[in-house]
Amino acid sequence: MYTALRLQRTLRRELKAGTVRITIMDPQSYMTYQPFLPETAAGNISPRHVVIPLRRVLPRVRVLNGRVSKIHHGERSLTFEPVAGEPIEISYDILVMAAGSISRTLPIPGLRDAAIGFKTIAESIALRNRVLGLLDRAESSTDPAVRSRALTFVVVGGGFAGIELLGELEDMAVDAVQYYSTIRREDMRWVLIEASDRILPEVGPEMGEWTAEELRGRGIELKMKTLLNSCEGGLVKTSDGDEFESATIVWTAGVKPSRIVNSGDLPLDERGRLMTTTRLTITGTKDAFAAGDVAGVPDLTKPGEYCAPNAQHAVRQAKVLGDNITASLRGRPLRDYRHRYAGSVAGLGLYQGVANVYGVKLRGFPAWFMHRTYHLSRVPTTNRKVRVLVDWTLSLFFKRETVSLGEIENPREEFRAAATPDKR
Repeated sequence: MYTALRLQRTLRRELKAGTVRITIMDPQSYMTYQPFLPETAAGNISPRHVVIPLRRVLPRVRVLNGRVSKIHHGERSLTFEPVAGEPIEISYDILVMAAGSISRTLPIPGLRDAAIGFKTIAESIALRNRVLGLLDRAESSTDPAVRSRALTFVVVGGGFAGIELLGELEDMAVDAVQYYSTIRREDMRWVLIEASDRILPEVGPEMGEWTAEELRGRGIELKMKTLLNSCEGGLVKTSDGDEFESATIVWTAGVKPSRIVNSGDLPLDERGRLMTTTRLTITGTKDAFAAGDVAGVPDLTKPGEYCAPNAQHAVRQAKVLGDNITASLRGRPLRDYRHRYAGSVAGLGLYQGVANVYGVKLRGFPAWFMHRTYHLSRVPTTNRKVRVLVDWTLSLFFKRETVSLGEIENPREEFRAAATPDKR
Protein backbone atom coordinates (compact mmCIF):
# COMPACT_ATOMS: atom_id res chain seq x y z
CA MET A 1 0.00 0.00 0.00
CA TYR A 2 2.80 2.44 0.88
CA THR A 3 4.58 1.68 -2.38
CA ALA A 4 1.38 2.28 -4.35
CA LEU A 5 0.76 5.53 -2.46
CA ARG A 6 4.21 6.72 -3.46
CA LEU A 7 3.72 5.70 -7.08
CA GLN A 8 0.34 7.46 -7.22
CA ARG A 9 2.14 10.69 -6.44
CA THR A 10 5.37 10.28 -8.42
CA LEU A 11 3.65 8.87 -11.54
CA ARG A 12 0.50 11.00 -11.49
CA ARG A 13 1.12 12.34 -15.01
CA GLU A 14 1.64 8.87 -16.45
CA LEU A 15 -1.39 7.50 -14.60
CA LYS A 16 -3.54 10.33 -15.91
CA ALA A 17 -2.31 9.76 -19.45
CA GLY A 18 -2.89 6.02 -19.19
CA THR A 19 0.70 5.04 -20.00
CA VAL A 20 1.13 3.41 -16.58
CA ARG A 21 -1.15 1.05 -14.68
CA ILE A 22 -0.73 -0.08 -11.07
CA THR A 23 -2.38 -3.24 -9.72
CA ILE A 24 -2.38 -4.55 -6.15
CA MET A 25 -3.19 -8.21 -5.50
CA ASP A 26 -4.12 -9.16 -1.95
CA PRO A 27 -6.60 -11.53 -0.28
CA GLN A 28 -8.00 -8.58 1.70
CA SER A 29 -9.30 -5.23 0.48
CA TYR A 30 -7.51 -3.38 3.27
CA MET A 31 -4.14 -2.93 4.95
CA THR A 32 -3.91 -3.60 8.69
CA TYR A 33 -1.90 -1.24 10.89
CA GLN A 34 -0.50 -4.09 12.98
CA PRO A 35 0.99 -2.07 15.89
CA PHE A 36 -2.60 -1.34 16.95
CA LEU A 37 -3.69 -5.01 17.08
CA PRO A 38 -2.99 -5.36 20.85
CA GLU A 39 -5.16 -2.33 21.63
CA THR A 40 -7.86 -3.69 19.33
CA ALA A 41 -7.80 -6.97 21.23
CA ALA A 42 -8.17 -5.03 24.48
CA GLY A 43 -11.09 -2.97 23.17
CA ASN A 44 -9.30 0.39 23.26
CA ILE A 45 -9.68 0.88 19.50
CA SER A 46 -12.47 -0.21 17.17
CA PRO A 47 -11.28 -2.93 14.76
CA ARG A 48 -12.47 -0.95 11.73
CA HIS A 49 -10.25 1.96 12.73
CA VAL A 50 -6.99 0.00 12.40
CA VAL A 51 -7.57 -1.10 8.81
CA ILE A 52 -7.13 1.17 5.79
CA PRO A 53 -9.41 0.45 2.79
CA LEU A 54 -7.22 0.13 -0.28
CA ARG A 55 -9.76 1.32 -2.81
CA ARG A 56 -10.40 4.51 -0.85
CA VAL A 57 -6.76 5.57 -0.43
CA LEU A 58 -5.64 4.29 -3.84
CA PRO A 59 -8.21 5.65 -6.31
CA ARG A 60 -5.81 5.32 -9.25
CA VAL A 61 -4.84 1.74 -8.45
CA ARG A 62 -6.66 -1.43 -9.46
CA VAL A 63 -7.21 -3.75 -6.50
CA LEU A 64 -7.71 -7.47 -7.12
CA ASN A 65 -8.72 -9.63 -4.16
CA GLY A 66 -7.34 -13.14 -4.21
CA ARG A 67 -4.02 -15.00 -4.07
CA VAL A 68 -1.05 -15.36 -6.37
CA SER A 69 -0.29 -19.06 -6.68
CA LYS A 70 2.53 -18.99 -9.24
CA ILE A 71 5.02 -16.43 -10.53
CA HIS A 72 6.81 -16.83 -13.86
CA HIS A 73 9.07 -13.80 -13.77
CA GLY A 74 11.09 -14.97 -16.71
CA GLU A 75 7.90 -14.68 -18.75
CA ARG A 76 6.63 -11.60 -16.83
CA SER A 77 3.42 -13.35 -15.85
CA LEU A 78 1.71 -14.82 -12.79
CA THR A 79 -1.23 -17.02 -11.89
CA PHE A 80 -3.89 -15.18 -9.90
CA GLU A 81 -6.63 -17.02 -8.01
CA PRO A 82 -9.56 -14.66 -7.32
CA VAL A 83 -11.79 -15.07 -4.28
CA ALA A 84 -14.35 -16.72 -6.58
CA GLY A 85 -13.91 -18.11 -10.06
CA GLU A 86 -11.17 -19.82 -12.03
CA PRO A 87 -7.46 -18.87 -11.85
CA ILE A 88 -6.30 -16.43 -14.51
CA GLU A 89 -2.92 -15.58 -16.02
CA ILE A 90 -1.91 -11.92 -15.71
CA SER A 91 1.08 -10.36 -17.44
CA TYR A 92 3.13 -7.49 -16.05
CA ASP A 93 6.19 -5.38 -16.75
CA ILE A 94 7.43 -4.68 -13.20
CA LEU A 95 6.88 -6.90 -10.15
CA VAL A 96 6.85 -5.73 -6.50
CA MET A 97 6.97 -8.45 -3.83
CA ALA A 98 5.68 -7.01 -0.54
CA ALA A 99 3.50 -9.76 0.92
CA GLY A 100 4.84 -9.45 4.47
CA SER A 101 5.20 -12.29 6.93
CA ILE A 102 3.21 -15.09 8.55
CA SER A 103 3.59 -16.89 11.89
CA ARG A 104 6.68 -19.08 12.15
CA THR A 105 5.55 -22.27 13.86
CA LEU A 106 7.34 -25.37 15.13
CA PRO A 107 6.30 -29.06 14.98
CA ILE A 108 4.85 -29.00 18.49
CA PRO A 109 2.12 -31.61 19.16
CA GLY A 110 -1.29 -29.92 19.33
CA LEU A 111 -0.09 -26.48 18.27
CA ARG A 112 -1.99 -26.43 14.98
CA ASP A 113 -5.33 -27.32 16.58
CA ALA A 114 -5.13 -25.74 20.05
CA ALA A 115 -3.33 -22.43 19.45
CA ILE A 116 -4.05 -19.18 17.63
CA GLY A 117 -1.64 -16.68 16.07
CA PHE A 118 -1.58 -12.91 16.36
CA LYS A 119 -0.94 -11.45 12.92
CA THR A 120 -4.37 -10.42 11.62
CA ILE A 121 -7.35 -8.32 12.62
CA ALA A 122 -9.48 -11.49 12.69
CA GLU A 123 -7.15 -13.08 15.25
CA SER A 124 -7.24 -9.90 17.33
CA ILE A 125 -11.05 -9.83 17.40
CA ALA A 126 -11.24 -13.58 18.09
CA LEU A 127 -8.86 -13.29 21.05
CA ARG A 128 -10.87 -10.48 22.61
CA ASN A 129 -14.11 -12.44 22.26
CA ARG A 130 -12.43 -15.59 23.53
CA VAL A 131 -11.04 -14.06 26.71
CA LEU A 132 -14.33 -12.38 27.59
CA GLY A 133 -16.32 -15.46 26.61
CA LEU A 134 -14.18 -17.63 28.88
CA LEU A 135 -14.88 -15.30 31.79
CA ASP A 136 -18.59 -15.90 31.08
CA ARG A 137 -17.95 -19.66 31.00
CA ALA A 138 -16.11 -19.63 34.32
CA GLU A 139 -18.79 -17.51 35.99
CA SER A 140 -21.48 -19.92 34.82
CA SER A 141 -19.78 -23.10 36.09
CA THR A 142 -19.09 -24.57 39.51
CA ASP A 143 -16.73 -27.25 38.18
CA PRO A 144 -13.19 -26.37 39.36
CA ALA A 145 -11.58 -28.01 36.31
CA VAL A 146 -13.78 -26.03 33.89
CA ARG A 147 -13.08 -22.78 35.71
CA SER A 148 -9.34 -23.38 35.92
CA ARG A 149 -9.06 -24.21 32.21
CA ALA A 150 -11.17 -21.17 31.24
CA LEU A 151 -9.21 -18.76 33.44
CA THR A 152 -5.72 -19.87 32.36
CA PHE A 153 -4.26 -17.83 29.49
CA VAL A 154 -0.95 -18.65 27.78
CA VAL A 155 1.17 -16.53 25.43
CA VAL A 156 4.20 -18.12 23.75
CA GLY A 157 6.91 -15.65 22.68
CA GLY A 158 8.39 -12.68 24.52
CA GLY A 159 8.87 -10.29 21.62
CA PHE A 160 6.86 -7.14 20.95
CA ALA A 161 3.71 -8.93 19.77
CA GLY A 162 3.59 -11.32 22.72
CA ILE A 163 4.38 -8.80 25.47
CA GLU A 164 2.05 -6.09 24.17
CA LEU A 165 -0.78 -8.59 23.71
CA LEU A 166 -0.22 -10.09 27.16
CA GLY A 167 -0.18 -6.67 28.83
CA GLU A 168 -3.28 -5.41 27.04
CA LEU A 169 -5.40 -8.56 27.47
CA GLU A 170 -4.54 -8.93 31.15
CA ASP A 171 -5.39 -5.26 31.73
CA MET A 172 -8.75 -5.73 29.96
CA ALA A 173 -9.55 -8.89 31.91
CA VAL A 174 -8.82 -7.19 35.24
CA ASP A 175 -11.28 -4.44 34.26
CA ALA A 176 -13.86 -7.03 33.26
CA VAL A 177 -13.82 -9.24 36.39
CA GLN A 178 -15.27 -6.45 38.53
CA TYR A 179 -18.62 -7.32 36.91
CA TYR A 180 -18.41 -11.01 37.86
CA SER A 181 -19.51 -12.13 41.31
CA THR A 182 -17.48 -15.35 41.52
CA ILE A 183 -14.25 -14.38 39.72
CA ARG A 184 -11.40 -12.45 41.30
CA ARG A 185 -8.13 -11.29 39.78
CA GLU A 186 -6.33 -14.01 41.74
CA ASP A 187 -8.45 -16.69 40.02
CA MET A 188 -6.94 -15.88 36.63
CA ARG A 189 -3.59 -17.33 35.60
CA TRP A 190 -1.56 -15.51 32.94
CA VAL A 191 1.54 -17.29 31.67
CA LEU A 192 4.28 -16.20 29.26
CA ILE A 193 6.52 -18.92 27.80
CA GLU A 194 9.81 -17.63 26.36
CA ALA A 195 12.69 -19.77 25.08
CA SER A 196 15.42 -17.19 25.79
CA ASP A 197 16.49 -15.55 29.05
CA ARG A 198 15.03 -12.10 28.23
CA ILE A 199 11.97 -10.37 26.84
CA LEU A 200 11.65 -7.37 24.53
CA PRO A 201 15.26 -7.54 23.28
CA GLU A 202 14.54 -4.53 21.03
CA VAL A 203 14.37 -2.11 23.98
CA GLY A 204 17.61 -3.31 25.57
CA PRO A 205 18.46 -5.40 28.65
CA GLU A 206 17.64 -2.70 31.23
CA MET A 207 14.17 -1.90 29.88
CA GLY A 208 13.49 -5.59 29.23
CA GLU A 209 14.24 -6.42 32.87
CA TRP A 210 12.04 -3.55 34.06
CA THR A 211 9.21 -4.88 31.88
CA ALA A 212 9.65 -8.35 33.35
CA GLU A 213 9.42 -6.98 36.90
CA GLU A 214 6.37 -4.90 35.97
CA LEU A 215 4.57 -7.96 34.58
CA ARG A 216 5.51 -10.12 37.56
CA GLY A 217 4.20 -7.39 39.84
CA ARG A 218 0.84 -7.77 38.10
CA GLY A 219 0.81 -11.48 38.90
CA ILE A 220 1.85 -12.67 35.43
CA GLU A 221 4.08 -15.76 35.34
CA LEU A 222 7.17 -15.48 33.15
CA LYS A 223 8.62 -18.87 32.24
CA MET A 224 12.04 -17.87 30.90
CA LYS A 225 14.39 -20.31 29.13
CA THR A 226 11.38 -22.57 28.78
CA LEU A 227 9.98 -24.38 25.74
CA LEU A 228 6.42 -25.37 24.92
CA ASN A 229 6.71 -29.15 24.49
CA SER A 230 3.08 -29.86 23.59
CA CYS A 231 -0.46 -28.51 23.93
CA GLU A 232 -2.66 -31.34 22.67
CA GLY A 233 -6.28 -30.73 23.55
CA GLY A 234 -5.28 -27.64 25.50
CA LEU A 235 -3.05 -29.62 27.90
CA VAL A 236 0.07 -27.45 28.11
CA LYS A 237 3.36 -29.21 28.84
CA THR A 238 6.52 -27.14 29.20
CA SER A 239 10.21 -28.04 29.33
CA ASP A 240 10.44 -27.07 33.03
CA GLY A 241 8.11 -29.96 33.89
CA ASP A 242 4.95 -27.92 34.39
CA GLU A 243 1.65 -29.27 33.10
CA PHE A 244 -1.74 -27.54 33.10
CA GLU A 245 -4.94 -27.05 31.09
CA SER A 246 -5.63 -23.86 29.14
CA ALA A 247 -8.39 -22.85 26.73
CA THR A 248 -6.35 -19.94 25.36
CA ILE A 249 -2.90 -20.49 23.82
CA VAL A 250 -1.49 -17.66 21.69
CA TRP A 251 1.58 -18.26 19.51
CA THR A 252 3.73 -15.16 18.86
CA ALA A 253 7.15 -16.85 18.71
CA GLY A 254 8.50 -15.35 15.51
CA VAL A 255 7.57 -14.79 11.89
CA LYS A 256 8.69 -16.04 8.49
CA PRO A 257 8.23 -14.69 4.95
CA SER A 258 4.87 -15.22 3.27
CA ARG A 259 4.54 -18.53 1.43
CA ILE A 260 4.31 -16.62 -1.85
CA VAL A 261 8.12 -16.40 -1.99
CA ASN A 262 8.21 -20.13 -2.77
CA SER A 263 5.76 -19.88 -5.65
CA GLY A 264 8.06 -18.67 -8.38
CA ASP A 265 11.50 -18.50 -9.92
CA LEU A 266 12.91 -15.71 -7.74
CA PRO A 267 16.11 -16.31 -5.70
CA LEU A 268 15.86 -16.95 -1.95
CA ASP A 269 18.47 -16.65 0.81
CA GLU A 270 19.20 -19.14 3.61
CA ARG A 271 16.30 -17.75 5.70
CA GLY A 272 13.74 -18.16 2.94
CA ARG A 273 13.61 -14.43 2.11
CA LEU A 274 13.90 -12.94 -1.34
CA MET A 275 17.52 -12.05 -2.04
CA THR A 276 17.36 -8.26 -2.29
CA THR A 277 19.93 -5.56 -3.01
CA THR A 278 20.34 -2.29 -1.14
CA ARG A 279 18.39 -0.65 -3.98
CA LEU A 280 15.47 -2.98 -3.23
CA THR A 281 15.80 -4.86 -6.52
CA ILE A 282 15.69 -8.66 -6.36
CA THR A 283 19.21 -10.00 -6.87
CA GLY A 284 20.02 -11.31 -10.33
CA THR A 285 16.72 -10.22 -11.87
CA LYS A 286 15.43 -7.33 -13.90
CA ASP A 287 12.20 -5.41 -13.23
CA ALA A 288 11.61 -7.15 -9.88
CA PHE A 289 11.60 -5.34 -6.52
CA ALA A 290 10.99 -6.40 -2.92
CA ALA A 291 10.51 -4.77 0.49
CA GLY A 292 9.34 -5.56 3.99
CA ASP A 293 9.38 -8.91 5.75
CA VAL A 294 9.71 -11.00 2.55
CA ALA A 295 12.94 -9.22 1.57
CA GLY A 296 16.46 -9.83 2.84
CA VAL A 297 17.72 -6.24 2.55
CA PRO A 298 21.34 -5.61 3.60
CA ASP A 299 21.56 -3.01 6.38
CA LEU A 300 24.01 -0.33 5.26
CA THR A 301 24.20 1.07 8.81
CA LYS A 302 25.34 -2.33 10.13
CA PRO A 303 27.64 -4.00 7.58
CA GLY A 304 27.12 -7.73 7.34
CA GLU A 305 23.61 -7.61 8.83
CA TYR A 306 20.11 -7.38 7.36
CA CYS A 307 17.25 -5.00 8.07
CA ALA A 308 15.00 -6.30 10.83
CA PRO A 309 11.50 -7.52 9.81
CA ASN A 310 9.55 -4.65 11.37
CA ALA A 311 7.17 -1.90 10.29
CA GLN A 312 9.76 0.81 10.77
CA HIS A 313 11.93 -0.58 7.98
CA ALA A 314 9.04 -1.75 5.78
CA VAL A 315 7.35 1.67 5.56
CA ARG A 316 10.59 3.46 4.77
CA GLN A 317 11.65 0.82 2.26
CA ALA A 318 8.34 1.22 0.45
CA LYS A 319 8.98 4.91 -0.19
CA VAL A 320 12.46 4.26 -1.57
CA LEU A 321 11.09 1.38 -3.64
CA GLY A 322 8.40 3.61 -5.16
CA ASP A 323 10.97 6.26 -5.99
CA ASN A 324 13.29 3.65 -7.55
CA ILE A 325 10.52 2.31 -9.77
CA THR A 326 9.81 5.83 -10.96
CA ALA A 327 13.52 6.42 -11.52
CA SER A 328 13.87 3.19 -13.53
CA LEU A 329 10.93 4.16 -15.76
CA ARG A 330 12.52 7.55 -16.40
CA GLY A 331 16.05 6.25 -16.94
CA ARG A 332 17.45 7.71 -13.73
CA PRO A 333 19.84 6.00 -11.28
CA LEU A 334 18.37 4.13 -8.33
CA ARG A 335 19.28 5.00 -4.74
CA ASP A 336 20.18 2.77 -1.83
CA TYR A 337 17.95 2.18 1.16
CA ARG A 338 19.62 3.40 4.33
CA HIS A 339 17.90 3.93 7.68
CA ARG A 340 19.35 3.77 11.16
CA TYR A 341 17.00 2.02 13.58
CA ALA A 342 15.37 4.71 15.71
CA GLY A 343 14.37 2.50 18.63
CA SER A 344 11.22 0.88 19.94
CA VAL A 345 8.13 1.67 22.00
CA ALA A 346 5.70 -0.82 23.55
CA GLY A 347 2.42 -0.54 25.43
CA LEU A 348 1.79 -2.79 28.44
CA GLY A 349 -1.82 -1.88 29.10
CA LEU A 350 -3.54 1.35 30.06
CA TYR A 351 -1.02 4.00 31.21
CA GLN A 352 1.90 1.54 31.20
CA GLY A 353 4.64 1.23 28.61
CA VAL A 354 8.35 0.96 27.89
CA ALA A 355 10.47 2.78 25.31
CA ASN A 356 14.03 3.09 24.08
CA VAL A 357 14.23 5.76 21.36
CA TYR A 358 17.62 7.05 20.18
CA GLY A 359 19.07 5.86 23.48
CA VAL A 360 16.47 7.67 25.60
CA LYS A 361 14.88 5.14 27.95
CA LEU A 362 11.39 5.67 29.33
CA ARG A 363 8.96 3.55 31.30
CA GLY A 364 5.51 3.80 32.81
CA PHE A 365 3.20 6.63 31.78
CA PRO A 366 5.77 8.66 29.73
CA ALA A 367 6.58 5.59 27.62
CA TRP A 368 2.89 4.76 27.20
CA PHE A 369 2.22 8.33 26.06
CA MET A 370 5.13 8.19 23.62
CA HIS A 371 3.88 4.84 22.30
CA ARG A 372 0.46 6.26 21.52
CA THR A 373 1.80 9.53 20.12
CA TYR A 374 4.26 7.78 17.81
CA HIS A 375 1.76 5.32 16.39
CA LEU A 376 -0.95 7.96 16.01
CA SER A 377 1.48 9.94 13.85
CA ARG A 378 2.29 6.84 11.77
CA VAL A 379 -1.14 5.33 11.14
CA PRO A 380 -2.07 6.13 7.51
CA THR A 381 -4.68 8.76 6.52
CA THR A 382 -6.17 11.61 8.51
CA ASN A 383 -9.46 9.70 8.63
CA ARG A 384 -7.91 6.88 10.68
CA LYS A 385 -5.90 9.25 12.87
CA VAL A 386 -9.06 11.09 13.90
CA ARG A 387 -11.05 7.90 14.51
CA VAL A 388 -8.32 6.39 16.68
CA LEU A 389 -7.97 9.65 18.62
CA VAL A 390 -11.74 9.71 19.22
CA ASP A 391 -11.62 6.10 20.49
CA TRP A 392 -8.89 7.03 22.96
CA THR A 393 -10.65 10.21 24.06
CA LEU A 394 -13.91 8.39 24.75
CA SER A 395 -12.04 5.83 26.86
CA LEU A 396 -11.00 8.66 29.19
CA PHE A 397 -14.63 9.34 30.09
CA PHE A 398 -16.31 5.95 29.68
CA LYS A 399 -15.35 2.43 30.76
CA ARG A 400 -14.35 0.07 28.00
CA GLU A 401 -16.84 -2.48 26.68
CA THR A 402 -16.36 -5.94 28.16
CA VAL A 403 -18.89 -7.93 26.15
CA SER A 404 -17.97 -11.03 24.15
CA LEU A 405 -19.41 -11.20 20.63
CA GLY A 406 -18.06 -14.65 19.89
CA GLU A 407 -21.19 -15.61 17.98
CA ILE A 408 -20.07 -13.43 15.05
CA GLU A 409 -17.56 -16.18 14.21
CA ASN A 410 -20.48 -18.57 13.53
CA PRO A 411 -23.31 -16.24 12.47
CA ARG A 412 -25.47 -18.96 10.83
CA GLU A 413 -25.46 -21.35 13.79
CA GLU A 414 -28.64 -19.93 15.36
CA PHE A 415 -30.43 -19.85 11.99
CA ARG A 416 -29.47 -23.46 11.24
CA ALA A 417 -30.81 -24.48 14.65
CA ALA A 418 -34.09 -22.69 13.93
CA ALA A 419 -34.35 -24.33 10.50
CA THR A 420 -33.77 -27.84 11.86
CA PRO A 421 -37.01 -29.79 12.26
CA ASP A 422 -37.92 -30.54 15.86
CA LYS A 423 -37.46 -34.18 16.86
CA ARG A 424 -40.34 -35.68 18.85
